Amino acid sequence: MVGLLLSAWASYRLRNPIPAVFNLITVLLLWFYSTTFKRQLLIGNVIISLLTGWVVLVLYAAISHVGISRPPGDALKVVARIYKFAVLYGGFAFIISLVREVVKDIEDMEGDARYGCRTMPIVWGVPVSKMFVTVWLIVLIASLVILQIYALQLGWWWSVFYSFVAIIVPSFYILRKMMPAQTPAQFHEISTLIKLVMLTGILSMVFINWYS
Repeated sequence: MVGLLLSAWASYRLRNPIPAVFNLITVLLLWFYSTTFKRQLLIGNVIISLLTGWVVLVLYAAISHVGISRPPGDALKVVARIYKFAVLYGGFAFIISLVREVVKDIEDMEGDARYGCRTMPIVWGVPVSKMFVTVWLIVLIASLVILQIYALQLGWWWSVFYSFVAIIVPSFYILRKMMPAQTPAQFHEISTLIKLVMLTGILSMVFINWYS
């Protein structure tokens, strides 16, 4: 309720209904996730991952409307800059969240099976679920490497160094530990590492203001 009230206040101040409307939809989706979608194959994972990405994209959805009141050139520059970074961070948030959701399902498979949940490891098996996670991790790492090549051309040396040390290398480490993992304790460790990569990915936002 507090979140919805703050969204309504922000929408009123921005004269933009998107934050209030979409955050109301977010609350409804979380409700249905907890009651229904959480037990279903993949859909619950995708919903949570999309909502994680929305945490970033909501900024662009709100600020793009504000830019209209600015001078045309300035407005286009601000909106384009926010859009670029919102898409990048939203995509990162979606993929890393999807990976963690599936790893968490593998970790909790025994308990989920008792309550009739149809999560990916229960329906498709652990080997397929691990392969699913592996593919998405490879996509994430490859995308990050490509972004660092682009950042190098802009002279963002410290950003590239941070990304390799704090995001890409730990992602490789997670990838290396994923396939041989067998026990809930091992998957719990992987899930914790993924949360750490989530944090380091978020903290990389400081370089946007530094270099932009």
